[in-house]
Amino acid sequence: MKTTKRVFIAAVLALFVVTACEKTEEVGNNSIEGTYYGSLTTETKSAVTRASGLESATAEVVKAGNDLVQVHMYGNEMDTTFMLNYYEDHDSIMVCLTGEKFEDMYGHMLGDGHMGGGMMGDISNGETEWQHHIGDEHNNGDEHFGGFDMGNHSFGYSLRMEENGTPYYLHFKGTKNE
Repeated sequence: MKTTKRVFIAAVLALFVVTACEKTEEVGNNSIEGTYYGSLTTETKSAVTRASGLESATAEVVKAGNDLVQVHMYGNEMDTTFMLNYYEDHDSIMVCLTGEKFEDMYGHMLGDGHMGGGMMGDISNGETEWQHHIGDEHNNGDEHFGGFDMGNHSFGYSLRMEENGTPYYLHFKGTKNE
């Protein structure tokens, strides 16, 4: 009887340890997933940079795979959905284009810069995921478009647009709904 009781207690403790150590992906303040309410501004480049067209906007962020999020951004003047890779960088989560959008912007496929091993398999000691991504995938001066400030629970992202051959940006800045 004592042996059965000990086996039962050991099984319960083992189950507790396994479930207590299991990593969970909660949607809350410590997650990038959620709804961000903010504003969308338009910026055109000319001799003088000017901002105009402030409007309310929303970005809904959902994880879509390992290190990948889907962003649905909408307001009165726009409604778009796009995918972004994300990388930890201290108290921020930085984002970068993925797939064909990455190739169109930077002139090579994502992953071409990684020599040997998996994409993050050669990360150096003390290097953040973002620093590694920048070092392996980008050239000096490459443009980047935003990320998440985990301390302020905010998300900012710039959409590069073009109208009649004239480039402009839509800048989103929003705070997570709690």
